Amino acid sequence: MDTVYDFQAQDIDGQAVPLSRFRGQVLLIVNVASKCGFTPQYEGLEALYRRYCERGFAVLGFPCNQFGAQEPDDEAQIKSFCSTSYQVDFPLFAKVEVNGEHAHPLYRFLKKSEPGVLGTEGIKWNFTKFLVDRSGKVVERFAPTTKPEQLHERIEKLLG
Repeated sequence: MDTVYDFQAQDIDGQAVPLSRFRGQVLLIVNVASKCGFTPQYEGLEALYRRYCERGFAVLGFPCNQFGAQEPDDEAQIKSFCSTSYQVDFPLFAKVEVNGEHAHPLYRFLKKSEPGVLGTEGIKWNFTKFLVDRSGKVVERFAPTTKPEQLHERIEKLLG
């Protein structure tokens, strides 16, 4: 597997989505959670999506319950929460594991492509972000503390 386009994932409604559907777009792939201190980042992620989607940018949200059990709800509840609390319109996917034996293959690829601090591959917490260029290559990884509004310059550069 060479690019994110080689993977597929179930969307929040349970439909299989080949990530090749996003071919040619700049992507920000984020593991999200509804009951986390970083949950308000949904607002910033949605703002990025709305600002740049017409130029070929998408945020892909992957709910994950591996950190402090901060995403305990099922997909229907997650979708409702994101819609009503943050007016999320960017693509959301079914809950995944991002670390360990059952980590989603996409997340294995992301972590290997762009390791974290000191070369560690594990995701440390919710709202870790991976920026992907138009060719499907992972170009940068951001810690949960990096706010979406800090990414404008990097996204603009990749959008050209």
